Amino acid sequence: MPELPDVEGFREVLESCAKGRVIRRVDVRDAGVLHGVSALRLRDALEGRRFGRPERHGKWLLARTDDGPTLMLHFGMTGALLCDRPDDEPEPHDRVLFTLDGGRQLRYRDQRKLRGLWLADDDSDVARLLEGQGPDAMAVDRKDFEAALTARRGRVKTVLTDQSVLAGLGNLLADEILWRAKLNPTGRVNDLTEPERRRLYTHMRRTLRSAVTAGRVPPRDSWLTGHRDAPDPTCPRCGTHLRRTRLASRTTVWCPHCQPDGS
Repeated sequence: MPELPDVEGFREVLESCAKGRVIRRVDVRDAGVLHGVSALRLRDALEGRRFGRPERHGKWLLARTDDGPTLMLHFGMTGALLCDRPDDEPEPHDRVLFTLDGGRQLRYRDQRKLRGLWLADDDSDVARLLEGQGPDAMAVDRKDFEAALTARRGRVKTVLTDQSVLAGLGNLLADEILWRAKLNPTGRVNDLTEPERRRLYTHMRRTLRSAVTAGRVPPRDSWLTGHRDAPDPTCPRCGTHLRRTRLASRTTVWCPHCQPDGS
């Protein structure tokens, strides 16, 4: 599932492929990924426009155009954004193609079509679509991070992956961050001490910086993500057998030795 590092990678694809280029043609191959906008209106609104500098908030990608509407993309579980040439044969899951000047083509690819594309006419429309999103996990400062946590109740893992609390963290990132911070995912967020909240923030920032550099949550040997899917997974830090459970319908992996249950 694309998380903040993946979407930051898609932002870089959009910037390097499309920034400053004119949209010559919009081909909607599957209108099932469009939300609140028809294929005809999308074409009319974007063709002839020039892409500006893209932005990201959490898992949302904002493809702004110069003095025009903003295309907003969400990648759900299987979405991706790619840069190709117009004469390359589209893949079966390429849902919308944006042909640009200079012989480039952006492709929104998504197998399961759980989210998709929106069109925001102006900044107030962008704000409306992002309403309910918490601060971006990569940009939030420690004070606002701690305030967001202390205002909530529930399991630590569940709160971290709640996009209304922090935008951008998904299942893999949350497990990795909690493992690095040595905090049990099933603990109550309102039971965290101030030093634990600070430790959590520090490891969130470090994990995100490394993952953004890699363009995803990397399955490195020194990371929990490098071991969690093994047939008999063990902790890369202490060698203890990892445990699994489900929190908010998501598989959660942790080390019972490094992340003891404090209850």
